[in-house]
Order: sequence, then structure tokens, then C-alpha cells
Amino acid sequence: MKPVNSEWFTEYCEEGGSAFSLQLKEKLHDETTPYQRIEIYATTHFGNLMVIDGFVMLTARDNFLYHEMMSHPALFTHPQPRRVTIIGGGDCGTLREVLKHPGIGHVVQVEIDERVTRLSEQYFPELCESNRDARVRFDFGDGIRRMKEAGAGSVDVIIVDSTDPIGPAKGLFTEDFYRDCYHALGSDGVLVQQSESPLLHYDSIIRPMHRAMRAAGFSDSISLQFPQPCYPSGWWTATLAGKKSVREFRSGDAGKKPFPTRYYNAAIHQGALAQPEFFLTG
Repeated sequence: MKPVNSEWFTEYCEEGGSAFSLQLKEKLHDETTPYQRIEIYATTHFGNLMVIDGFVMLTARDNFLYHEMMSHPALFTHPQPRRVTIIGGGDCGTLREVLKHPGIGHVVQVEIDERVTRLSEQYFPELCESNRDARVRFDFGDGIRRMKEAGAGSVDVIIVDSTDPIGPAKGLFTEDFYRDCYHALGSDGVLVQQSESPLLHYDSIIRPMHRAMRAAGFSDSISLQFPQPCYPSGWWTATLAGKKSVREFRSGDAGKKPFPTRYYNAAIHQGALAQPEFFLTG
């Protein structure tokens, strides 16, 4: 979980028997908050890098893959999303993508560690360009408690943009949490959550997530795959769950989206719905 020398940062993935390294220019920031250690580096090829507790959170170069797939598929799956809650997402990249949708009326972002957001504003300003949008309210607190207290049917889409299911984030991967999300969602409600690597975490995280989501009341769930070079294995997922089917989406609207993206489009969305054989048989 530390640089192998003064010029490289390396994240070791013990369960995968692998590691990922980025060449560094310099360390820009290092602090320990009440919740975690946050480090910011300048890299030679991936722009600025944020590391939390030794794990790569994002780089300037490839974060668009993750943020677009955490937001647009869910929003184009819901028939008319207006009220969105983001749990986590302190770097504000997902928030920026959500606010590209003109129909969005209100977004609450619940991030437990305000320092993630403040450091993102400093070192990743391109991700925070919508932070002053009048439709946004920041709630620096516990997302699990927020969902437990949310009113019935008060949200259209919930986006769980969390860290790995360890420490404070562990409770975001439980049936109890999904049940609270189900209660908070309207009749067409959609939940999406980052769900790790299908190569490394299918049995340990992805399959249990689907079981817990269904047990909490969701009628459908599916994991969308996409590349993510800076995360273990380079292959990542976002898992959708809905009160109705999440296997169809507003493809016409996605095809005519009135905003730019770098990865997401209607064809990418359709392709991401295709499931690897081991998802179907495992």
C-alpha cells in the first residue's frame, strides 16, 4: 500500500495477486482526517492522483469512465429522474455528470468526509465545476443514516459512489441499507452502486450484492461492466437495481443526449447490459 520507491506509487491487490503502479512527479498533499488518510500526487502520465488509505480513488486521466457509467445508465433507465441522492462521491465527478441532465431538479450529495470534496476542489477543479449549481445541496454526514431517515418515495435515483466495502463503507453493501434505499425510492426508483471487479470480486461482492438487493425488495438487478485502468484488474462494474426492470432504458434520449460525454453513449449502455457467461451460470 505504499510507493515502491520515490518515483512510483503502487497499489497492491492481495486477493488478486497483482499490483498497479503509476509514475510520480511529486506529492502534492498528505493529511489524515478523522475518517481516513488522503494523499494527492502529480503523476507523469495520468494527471493528478487521489489515494485514500493506500487505495487509488481516481486519476485525472481515466476518471471519466467511472463517473459516466455511475450516472448516465441509471438516469436514462429511470423514465423521468428529477430527485437524485448521491451517497459518497466526494470528488464530485459523478455529481457533475448528473447535473448535465436538464430534467434534474434537486441533488443531495451525502459525503462523510468533507475534506475529500475540499481537496477535490483544489486538485481536481474540473470535476467540481458544478458544485455551486443551485440544484445541489451538500450533506457532509453518514449516508447510511441519511437513507434510514429519508421519506418514503422521496428520491428517484440513488447513486452509491462509495469506496470498497471496508471500514465505514461496509454498511453500504448490506440488505438493511438496500431496504432503506428501496423505501426512499419512488415507484420507478433506480439504485446504482459501484460493485468492484467482476474478475476478482464476483463471488465475494457482486453475487452477494444481487442477493441482498433482491431480498430488500428490488424486482430486478444487473451489473454493467466497463474498463477502469487504475482499479484492480482494470475491469469494473456498476450494479443497477430497480423497482421495475433495469434492462431497458430510454435509448432514444440517450442517443440524443444534449451534453458531451467521453465514453457513455446509447450503444455503450446497450453493450454494458450484455452479461458474461459466468454471470449467467455462476
